[in-house]
Amino acid sequence: MSPRLLIRLQSSGRHAWLVPGAAVESTAGLPTADVVARAQDIIVLVPGTEVLLLEAPAVSRNRSQLAKAVPFALEDQLAQPVEELHFALAGKIDGPTVGVAAVSHVRLRQWLDELSAAGIRPDALLPDSLALPVGHLLIESGGAQLRLGPWRAATMEPELLAEWLEFADDGSLPDIEVFDTRFQPRQNLPLAVRAYHERQGDALALLARGIGAEPGLNLLQGAHALRHRSAPAARWWRRSAAAAALLLVLAFAQLVFERHTLARESDRLDTAMRNVLVQSFPEMEKVAGDPPALMKSALTRLGGGESSGGLLRTLRQIAPILGSTTRLTTRGIEFRNGTLELAVTAPDVPTLDSLRERLATLPGLKVELTAANPGQNGVDGRMRLTGAAP
Repeated sequence: MSPRLLIRLQSSGRHAWLVPGAAVESTAGLPTADVVARAQDIIVLVPGTEVLLLEAPAVSRNRSQLAKAVPFALEDQLAQPVEELHFALAGKIDGPTVGVAAVSHVRLRQWLDELSAAGIRPDALLPDSLALPVGHLLIESGGAQLRLGPWRAATMEPELLAEWLEFADDGSLPDIEVFDTRFQPRQNLPLAVRAYHERQGDALALLARGIGAEPGLNLLQGAHALRHRSAPAARWWRRSAAAAALLLVLAFAQLVFERHTLARESDRLDTAMRNVLVQSFPEMEKVAGDPPALMKSALTRLGGGESSGGLLRTLRQIAPILGSTTRLTTRGIEFRNGTLELAVTAPDVPTLDSLRERLATLPGLKVELTAANPGQNGVDGRMRLTGAAP
């Protein structure tokens, strides 16, 4: 049997598959039934352009509790309601944050239905952007993908690649190695590259090398989790009968314990959310209601429309600059009377001043560096952003 079958689904419908080690190049379309039957492990890559990669605070080491808290922790970073999205956590949680992939429930179900119609039951689904090694740029006729970090990836049209790199190159980009699958002359890029591999032709062969023995993330979690194809269809009746009573007692005890734990955790999260709401909007202290709904209402009033100088418009202006580098850490923001106070941590004062200069180029904004103090992780700075609508 083949140890692994790798399938890549693309939005254009030009799917491909590959058995790593058995073939050098991929085969167009979906694999036949005999190829699927010989595979021990089926991994499907889905378009990274349709899966959002994020990082969320690891507020709990319990995956079940963390999976319930993550959607609310990321709600303000999403364009869709959390009810419409499926969230998958990284395989390992060993730091203060956890990697998260968000994808539409509808789109995920469409992929699974298409695979099911072809007789394919995958063991893992992951975005193809996570199969691309960090620091690698993949250029195809339909788009380009750049893996910036473990949970950061950028996608764009090849025609806009040079312009995007020129805008994003503030010294924080990793060393780039380019794999160009197009049979076209080498594309000029506005930065030095470690290596440029031209006319590669087969992107799936590169992506296959970026997947380890165990994928770092599997979209098939929660309601979309599937039983493994090799799971036995039945259990020994004698062993099941002997263990049934014990399992029932243990399950009931676990249910009671988890309910108590989740109730305490829910109360703690509600209290924390309420404290954040009151700290940001003191006038909401005596207003009763659901904290997320009150926060959304307050932000709507505070943000104003596109033509105003509200918080949301200001955040939309500065977000691309703050998100374009990993050298800066945003510690907090405070918005009062049309003035945004931004607290950041930088490795040094020149980096902090560079941020101030880049923000000052935005139309309608006046930026002032009000503090720069040595801190534990570099320089803790505060900036004051003021200005009316352009």
